[in-house]
Amino acid sequence: MGEQQGRLVVVSGPSGVGKGTLLQKLCDRHGSHLRVSISATTRSPRPHEVHGREYFFYSRTDFEKQLALGEFLEWAEYAGNLYGTPRPAVMDWISQGELVLLEIELQGARQVAQSYPAAYRIFIAPPSLAVLEDRLRQRFTESESVIAQRVAIAREELAAAAEFDCTIINDDLEEALGELELAVFGGGAIP
Repeated sequence: MGEQQGRLVVVSGPSGVGKGTLLQKLCDRHGSHLRVSISATTRSPRPHEVHGREYFFYSRTDFEKQLALGEFLEWAEYAGNLYGTPRPAVMDWISQGELVLLEIELQGARQVAQSYPAAYRIFIAPPSLAVLEDRLRQRFTESESVIAQRVAIAREELAAAAEFDCTIINDDLEEALGELELAVFGGGAIP
């Protein structure tokens, strides 16, 4: 039997839907079998975030320089900030047979579908927009106007769920985690 083929798994969904929590729990259970890509962003770090751990925090100028050099697998502007996935590390891991997880917003997921069609794409959805809005408020990190903007964007993003290979509704965390494990390890993510 030959070397295991690497694979890129894209996880997307509205802001506040619980993508990060689900992926953290997935990694807690299966970390030795996964690589999580760290995105770059121009947004300011939240109090608990560290450069190189949650994100690479770039100035807009530095981000745009890297973009011009073709150093991102995908990139998007979301809520006034730039986000992108550094290409070299992801391609290295895939070539080494790694299963690479990418947590990105819809614009980026669509770019990956074009630039890397072999990626397996999973959409995480909230049980309802009202639940999503409550989750955003419970973060205590954004103003009411930002929350309203994120909910409006989420409404548009939910309409795109059909573009993905798999949709998981994050109502009950453990149930959603089980569905994510099945999608990543027992479903289409493994070629």
